[in-house]
Amino acid sequence: MSGPAVSPLRIGNASGFYGDRFDALSEMLTGGELDVLTGDYLAELTMLILGRDRLKDPGAGYARTFLRQLEDCLGLAQERSVKIVTNAGGLNPAGLADAVRKLAERLGIPVRVAHVEGDDLTAAHPGSLAAHAYLGGFGIAACLREGAEVVVTGRVTDAALVTGPAAAHFGWGPGEYDRLAGAVVAGHVLECGTQATGGNYAFFAEHGIQQLRRPGFPLAEIHEDGSSVITKHDGSGGFVDVGTVTAQLLYETGGARYAGPDVTARLDTVRLSRAGDDRVRIEGVRGEAPPPTLKVGLNWLGGFRNEVVFVLTGLDIEAKAALVRDQMSDALAKSAAGEVRWDLVRSDRADAGTEETASALLRLVVRDPDQEVVGRALSGAAIELALASYPGFHVLAPPGKSAPYGVFEDVYVPHGAVGHVAVLHDGRRIPVPPPHESRPLEAVSDEPSALPEPLPSGSTRRAPLGLVAGARSGDKGGNANVGVWVRSDDAWRWLVHELTVERFQQLLPETRSLDVTRHVLPNLRALNFVAEGILGAGVAAQHRFDPQAKALGEWLRSRHLEIPETLL
Repeated sequence: MSGPAVSPLRIGNASGFYGDRFDALSEMLTGGELDVLTGDYLAELTMLILGRDRLKDPGAGYARTFLRQLEDCLGLAQERSVKIVTNAGGLNPAGLADAVRKLAERLGIPVRVAHVEGDDLTAAHPGSLAAHAYLGGFGIAACLREGAEVVVTGRVTDAALVTGPAAAHFGWGPGEYDRLAGAVVAGHVLECGTQATGGNYAFFAEHGIQQLRRPGFPLAEIHEDGSSVITKHDGSGGFVDVGTVTAQLLYETGGARYAGPDVTARLDTVRLSRAGDDRVRIEGVRGEAPPPTLKVGLNWLGGFRNEVVFVLTGLDIEAKAALVRDQMSDALAKSAAGEVRWDLVRSDRADAGTEETASALLRLVVRDPDQEVVGRALSGAAIELALASYPGFHVLAPPGKSAPYGVFEDVYVPHGAVGHVAVLHDGRRIPVPPPHESRPLEAVSDEPSALPEPLPSGSTRRAPLGLVAGARSGDKGGNANVGVWVRSDDAWRWLVHELTVERFQQLLPETRSLDVTRHVLPNLRALNFVAEGILGAGVAAQHRFDPQAKALGEWLRSRHLEIPETLL
């Protein structure tokens, strides 16, 4: 068990993805007090990008942006005694750790740099570009306990960047599931940076543009019992309230059991409350033993793709689309491309005041394992129609060279299949044992035993769902989730009975042929829907218009249904 009570741990985050705000590291170090500063640089697509980098240069494979940020900030972190923990190591954490040491030596700053390895299982999956297990936080904790000031990891869970420092600070052991689960929830809120401080927020219009112009990055004050307060540096932009934290809790999650390598956090036990201006308390989180297996993300080169977008303007849009599809059919048949997809986007409107708003887009995408096949399918055929097709013929851009696309797949291996190791600044290697117990992951019933009573019947008005409900959506491989929440008990009484799977599929017709699961989270007044397979083989395959399902929730909010007038 934990020892005597110690002070809360202040953990900030300065990156939600590879390419996030470059100045955030400096902003977080100068904006207020911190104990630990994290940076999350990895996503499914990022691993593919880094894998392609490594093909060109075996010494690459990490987020080079982090090094450039650190050049300006390493001395500042040392002066303020802020430890830095990042997964920017990507596919090559040892390489990035060495690069940080060389940078520190060049700058004349003594710093202890450690890294975590063991996630790379590429050799066990021949043909994959990158295969990496999602490790937990105890490798990070081992590095920090042994005095590391900068810890670099490869593929760990996003929340591990927070659970590791918390476990080191408070002395938590592997079995302290409630504490670990509380840190996982805090880590999940921090991991996407400014999404917790007003970025990408459903109810953004209720706040001034100036407030949202440059949201500050979030931080968590984590307590020994695993509870936390989410906040931001005083004077930074954006805002933190129960809504922004709820939205981020729902982002890219599934059911009530949120599984990780160290603990399974029960999202249905999370309690949120306002703790002051820009302060939200998270408490009550319960944890369970983790599943017996680790998730492994596999990235493959799926083949090559090319596309052309025809612009159809004015009258007879459907007939124009039919003509160009027929004209392209011979060339497409001759190419024998493996996949041909047409999408007509009716962005046009009648009697439009501008040419652009009078136009629809007809998108043709061709995929095949053979690069030459993809090139033959589009290279000349589309452009040869320039003077021989529908009136007003033009394209957004000529077909370019075909580009490779990736495929993401997740598989599972026993914990013992990875060699999780903390590699210290002095070269010592500390093995991190697998969990001493596990619990098979089981779904919590999608309906609580006692739902609240429905609202009494009364007058309704047909209106957009988004007038009463917020939403946030995202991707997990080929699946997408849409979290929907409301801000009052009466709205919850209506939503939980109205927004069934059947209603969800009616509102989002693209999901009607898919398996959709609904999860109920009463403490958050939220529903979470998972639509399986809507993203095909994942973001890199660009299966649909919105390949990461970032706006799927906003589409749902825009759909009209009968809403009780008392809620409007």
